[in-house]
Amino acid sequence: MQSIADLLTPGRTVCHVSGGSKKRLFETIASIISEDQLSLTPNEIFSHLIARERLGSTGLGKGIAIPHCRVDNCSRPLGTLITLDEPLAYDAPDGVPVDLLFVLLVPSEEHQQHLDILAQIAGLFSQDAFCNALRTSKDSTELFETAIGWSS
Repeated sequence: MQSIADLLTPGRTVCHVSGGSKKRLFETIASIISEDQLSLTPNEIFSHLIARERLGSTGLGKGIAIPHCRVDNCSRPLGTLITLDEPLAYDAPDGVPVDLLFVLLVPSEEHQQHLDILAQIAGLFSQDAFCNALRTSKDSTELFETAIGWSS
């Protein structure tokens, strides 16, 4: 089982990101990840996230989304945790705009690992107390520490 601490880094944990539109948000996410993972280009990340989103919204409901995809140049599973400064329309099943995102990238060949980690992350984000703690984080450091320190 993959721990959230194994997936995140402080550099890929960002509080109060400006969303604008889903496309602009994915561009920002791609930039955040590529700055931390030099083997991945922003265009590569962006195109994979957009392609996955075209298959169906990765919005879970309750203001939460878990954009995810498999990427060729990704050497290990990695996550990016983001809170938005303003909720963003996201085509979630309940229609609630998204303000909390966990982005998951995994190596292309890791089909089962992708599904296992995705299920684990979805379970974690189904906990209202966890999501509320993330949403009330004042800055990126607190957001990171809250996420990796969570147990239950």
